[in-house]
Amino acid sequence: MPASTKDHIYADKQVEVQDFVFNAEVTSVFADMIGRSVPGYEVLSQLVQSMARKFVAEDTNVYDLGCSLGNASLSVARALYPSKARIFAVDSSPAMIQHLVERIEGMDSDPGISPICCDVAEISMQNASLVILNYTLQFIDPRSRDALIAKIYSGLREGSALLLSEKIIREDLDEEHLMRDLHEGYKNIRGYSDLEISQKREALENVMIRDTDACHCERLHRAGFSRLYVLMKYLNFISYIAIK
Repeated sequence: MPASTKDHIYADKQVEVQDFVFNAEVTSVFADMIGRSVPGYEVLSQLVQSMARKFVAEDTNVYDLGCSLGNASLSVARALYPSKARIFAVDSSPAMIQHLVERIEGMDSDPGISPICCDVAEISMQNASLVILNYTLQFIDPRSRDALIAKIYSGLREGSALLLSEKIIREDLDEEHLMRDLHEGYKNIRGYSDLEISQKREALENVMIRDTDACHCERLHRAGFSRLYVLMKYLNFISYIAIK
């Protein structure tokens, strides 16, 4: 994880909480934010390396869609170095892509990552041996999600994989409330106040639209993925491996 300013975005009471945006302010604290907010994030970064070694072949492409700071892309690069595989890191946030460009420029050797600033739905994918979609689909218009997953399936080589990580919503309301309370307790332990947690939740309410586990599985099967496995599950956070 890169060095990061401490996340205090929601520390003060806001008169009106604005919708969450991946802007320069969020980018500057994002490493701290995601590290303290997403259970198992560091473990997932390590598993990305294992997946790269398992699935990525030379002269193929890797796509990190919604790459944010580029951590998954850099994990792939570390796992494969030296390799002829091409890594495309895609994000619609100019601030995130600029941060990744600066990280790459500060490295001693070229990691083979091409940062691209555009909507992930617009990227052309082909000859892919691994596609990473970590905590990104939940920020995409629900009406466009089936099409994106189908596009990923089409761009993957036979036997290649999609890594999909999401925060799901539980179908059982009691279970959903329990998982939310436990997650908020987790964030309390990591230093977030009740005010920060509640204001962040309000900011995300109309921006991050979660699907159920069943919805994700049905969408992946509709796209054509015949093999689907749960890689990791922690509270309401889940990672799937879908193999073409």
